[in-house]
Amino acid sequence: MVSERAGAQVLVASNRGPVSYALDEKGALTARRGGGGLVSGLSAIGPDAGAVWVCAALGDGDREAARRAGGRLDTEDTGGQQVRMLDIPADVFGDAYNGIANSVLWFVHHLLYQTPLEPVFDDGFRAQWASYEAYNAAFADALAQEAAPGAAVLVQDYHLTLVPGMLRERRPDLRISHFSHTPWAPVDTFRMLPDDVAAQVLLGVLGGDRAGFLTRRWAEAFADCCRTVLGAEVTREGGDGNGDGAGELSVTYEGRTTRLGVHGLGADAEFLRERAHRPDVDERLAALREQIGPGRRTIVRVDRTELSKNIVRGLLAYRRLLAGHPQWHGRVVHVAFAYPSRQDLSVYRDYTARVGQLADAINSEYGTPDWQPVVLHVKDDFARSLAAYRLADVALVNPVRDGMNLVAKEVPVVSERGCALVLSREAGAYEELREDAITVNPYDVNGTARALHEALSMEDGERAERTKRLAAAATVLPPAQWFLDQLHALTGS
Repeated sequence: MVSERAGAQVLVASNRGPVSYALDEKGALTARRGGGGLVSGLSAIGPDAGAVWVCAALGDGDREAARRAGGRLDTEDTGGQQVRMLDIPADVFGDAYNGIANSVLWFVHHLLYQTPLEPVFDDGFRAQWASYEAYNAAFADALAQEAAPGAAVLVQDYHLTLVPGMLRERRPDLRISHFSHTPWAPVDTFRMLPDDVAAQVLLGVLGGDRAGFLTRRWAEAFADCCRTVLGAEVTREGGDGNGDGAGELSVTYEGRTTRLGVHGLGADAEFLRERAHRPDVDERLAALREQIGPGRRTIVRVDRTELSKNIVRGLLAYRRLLAGHPQWHGRVVHVAFAYPSRQDLSVYRDYTARVGQLADAINSEYGTPDWQPVVLHVKDDFARSLAAYRLADVALVNPVRDGMNLVAKEVPVVSERGCALVLSREAGAYEELREDAITVNPYDVNGTARALHEALSMEDGERAERTKRLAAAATVLPPAQWFLDQLHALTGS
């Protein structure tokens, strides 16, 4: 299935591409470019690399753009990148994206199921799973068509776990990797999936030459699943065998070996520091300071209202701090940015509402005419987030489970006065930042309240020194280098 064109030497596949489109009432399209590690990575390899990005059309604007362009988008819209956008039928996309990726695989990997009631894998699940298979097959077909002989293909995330195996069947000449941006479930949780589906997911990833993860903990969990579910052989190379994580892991199944790699995505310090001092950020910083009031300390969190981010328990911990330490009344403000996420799913709408209700309750219980204990913003505003990073005295990052959590890495880079980091041990960033963070069990509200008190009470000098070390650890592998490391590991260059 090699395309008539020469084909791309490097390909990236992800659900979301580097550009999105809005369609107005008159039928005009407006393109909006995205950012992130993949965009930086493709830019870093240069225009002569022959790279193509394969992604899905996510909305009506994207679908119309894909149709008008015949799938290959105008490079003026994409920042010069070659992008093939797939117009997958809306019902198939919806079942694959919301029904399986976000409501099953995401829940399994983030340990979100309330097991007395869920999950229920019935006929409805099987119909959605068939759509997930079709969605992955559409990507595999497109990649097979676009790739030059021996090309490198970097498949991204839980939306596309079946693609490496499907693509291997279509194009055995290709070098293929899969990267998981989420945690990987421990084996007992992963086995909640129907046995055949669990095996299919693992075999899909094992279709690649390499499988990448944000932390060694998630790589180890994947290897455990392969060993237990498939009976695969797991080996460790290059280590002395002493202690956790020595050497590189490999999984061998039915004669094929997939190497596991760990690539801990870091913060882009240069971009963040420059962007954080533009005029729009200065304006929002002034507005936040007016809301907070003079002389008060700030506890900052910036999250989507994603169930795994644990915003409700964070607010409960803040309320417990105020109850147990009245000396902070009038002296601290919790600046909480909770940007709505996945509002087409009822459980997310309910969670978002719960966040707003709890913030209101804390303000009603403790607020005074000149002090609002919680400043809650729900409209996504990147400039305002950066402004909050700059003024933060304490950053609260307490997910129940997270692949990495870049907020934990970004705040120390941008903080102006030094920022104490209260960090969940279940965040991927914990592996790199644990020495200078105040660690919490994300389920322990009282423990988190004690950590917030410790962070607020930290001496300025200690806080500044910790922030320097946190920023250094957070920027070891910035986005462009993170992508290039995976590409070089795959190609051996």
